Amino acid sequence: MMVIDRRARTWSDSLFVNLPSYLRDGDALVLNNTRVFPARLIGERTPSGGRVELLLLEEIWPNIWETRARPARRLGAGARLKFDSELFAEVLECREDGVRVLRFECNALADTIERIGQTPLPPYIKRDAGTLEEDRERYQTVYAKNRGAIAAPTAGLHFTDRVLNRITATGANLVEITLHVGYGTFEPVRVDDVNKHRVAPEHYSISDEAAADINRARLIGRHVIAVGTTTTRALEFATNENRVTESRSGTADLTILPGHQFRAVDALLTNFHLPRSSLLMLVSAFAGRELVLAAYRHAVKQKYRFYSYGDCMLII
Repeated sequence: MMVIDRRARTWSDSLFVNLPSYLRDGDALVLNNTRVFPARLIGERTPSGGRVELLLLEEIWPNIWETRARPARRLGAGARLKFDSELFAEVLECREDGVRVLRFECNALADTIERIGQTPLPPYIKRDAGTLEEDRERYQTVYAKNRGAIAAPTAGLHFTDRVLNRITATGANLVEITLHVGYGTFEPVRVDDVNKHRVAPEHYSISDEAAADINRARLIGRHVIAVGTTTTRALEFATNENRVTESRSGTADLTILPGHQFRAVDALLTNFHLPRSSLLMLVSAFAGRELVLAAYRHAVKQKYRFYSYGDCMLII
């Protein structure tokens, strides 16, 4: 774990097990307890038998899903798909960038997806046949509860029950919120002017209890530490101009770019992200672009591991 001090504009090398030493009695460590569901479906076109791969993005109506399909060019409106003897689908609508709206024909769709779906790992993680079942639990945080994400909030993958117990022993509060990570979080930035990039809305929920714990930490002068960029997005969206975090559920429609004035988050635990990503822009907005890029150069030199199963940084 790299530790970045924003005020001193310095960084140091540490270990994740030392995280509790950076927390104080009364701090609020905020976790995203979303749970990844097996959103990757492998099927075939009927009657041709051509292979089809779907990434389920969002259920927009009962049994009607927005999906990202490969190969999309062969899936026009009316195309029929088969996934197993119990699951069939029809393409209702063709959208840009390989997005297809499908109506699934199944009596218990959620149960069927859980049974035949695969964990939607990032494309840079390669798996041999026969190992995908292990990822159903490995690609989850130890505190994952609420089903709905198509990707794990990867800053949380570092935690173990032992580390969580040590954090509780410091007097810091573990606060759980939910933001269901969608494709928009990882969609590459394709515009030269980053101010034109928008991250798609994602469903989130902050309970009365969670909001009270966060606001109490702020009231007594303690820190709110976000575990991950998805937690940060939910907190910043739900915190008003008076720095009061509101309990509510809905869709977080916020793109955090350099220049954003942070209201909710005092410190951030995050992994090392891909270039040209909204995640890296959020981290740069929080810590400053030049400091982040200098820290990344140090991370490369010191052979830190990047991306989902990689190392992390604590920005204070």
